[in-house]
Amino acid sequence: MSGGPTSGLLLAFYGDDFTGSTDAMEALALRGISTVLFLEAPAPSDLARFPGCRAVGVAGMSRIQTPEWMKQNLPPVFRALKALEAPVCHYKVCSTFDSSPSRGNIGCAVELGREVFGGAAVPMVVGAPVLKRYLLFGNLFATAEGIHYRIDRHPTMSRHPITPMRESDLRLHLAHQTSLSTALVDILSLQAGRATQEYQRLRDEGREIVLFDTLDRQSLREAGRAIWERRPSGSSFVAGSSGVEYALLEWWDSLGMVPEAPVVHDPGEADRLLIVSGSCSPGTASQIKWSLQNGFTGVFADPVRVVEDESEFLHIVQEAEGILRSGGSPVIYTATGPGSIVAASDAGDLAERLGQRLGQLTSQLVRSCAVRRTVIAGGDTSGHGGRALRIKALTLLRPFAPGSPLCRIWSDDPQVDGGEILLKGGQVGGADLFGAIKRGRMENS
Repeated sequence: MSGGPTSGLLLAFYGDDFTGSTDAMEALALRGISTVLFLEAPAPSDLARFPGCRAVGVAGMSRIQTPEWMKQNLPPVFRALKALEAPVCHYKVCSTFDSSPSRGNIGCAVELGREVFGGAAVPMVVGAPVLKRYLLFGNLFATAEGIHYRIDRHPTMSRHPITPMRESDLRLHLAHQTSLSTALVDILSLQAGRATQEYQRLRDEGREIVLFDTLDRQSLREAGRAIWERRPSGSSFVAGSSGVEYALLEWWDSLGMVPEAPVVHDPGEADRLLIVSGSCSPGTASQIKWSLQNGFTGVFADPVRVVEDESEFLHIVQEAEGILRSGGSPVIYTATGPGSIVAASDAGDLAERLGQRLGQLTSQLVRSCAVRRTVIAGGDTSGHGGRALRIKALTLLRPFAPGSPLCRIWSDDPQVDGGEILLKGGQVGGADLFGAIKRGRMENS
């Protein structure tokens, strides 16, 4: 297949966490592909509110879930997205690919997608150069503080409390999660312009997952070409990070399918900014440190006590409410980097309960103090916060850091509708990000 539709949906996606979902939305919206991110699979009446929409996403929470949860919850969403009849349906994962057989199993999700969409080979693009993620000869690299690390040596992802990455070759990593055969279109084939032919050859051999190396715009474009030209009829299923969107956009652009990029306006300064962080990333730790030195007020929430002790939870609520009602901007945080992670045998269960608690906290503060701009740091925390706030959908307002845009909230709740929220991945953004979000503009803009 070649070419493509000039109207109607081009892409549907399910994000395995909330920050990853806004990442995919940002990639599309900033290139003029009108995108709406829902919290549940949208009904036709939901889509009718957004005429001209060309991409639809569903922000999920499968990144922290078990295969049993996936088997119960993913197929209905996949069927709903398939019914939208977009040419491509994308299972969107984090660009660090952190996952395990028991939590956030990407192999299991791909198996479920193939059952719904058909048994064709599933193309997978994980590298996203704009996010400083690269795949070379099947090995994943990520950048931290200007240094390029193999993912199993990355200072954060190799020590993730729930899904530490101990293997950089994604073919071997996936082999622990699925029996599906995995192959690779390597960087040499991409640079030689042979990606489409190589992809077809691997499909003909019966390979069930096909990874694409990703280094730069050329390799993205070649991967996007292979995915688009060799997609089966109907809605095809793909997997990977927002590298999938960036790859397709590069190829669509070469076909004249990408409109002029929209003009993005600064939203202006917020009177107060609520920040809730469940992230243990060094990047978020530096942002917390900067904010506490520049006019924000810190509120530490011990991750065990806030979950198990109701009086501690109420104390944090009251402290944060006092800050907000006096015109201040609280930073509520549970960690200041990976060294402060609570070591526990039930870390996965604690993370789930902590996420729920922080979501409850965010919802209560937004409503009790009429907060109109909020930041949530951490993918799992963002998911629980979005659901507690009863967000119906999100649309992009302005980018602030790659993959973490400020969004407009659509909700049936008038206390929440029209508010603004930024869902931030742990490693995303510079030290002064929170200040820029409160100002409503970057320093040099």
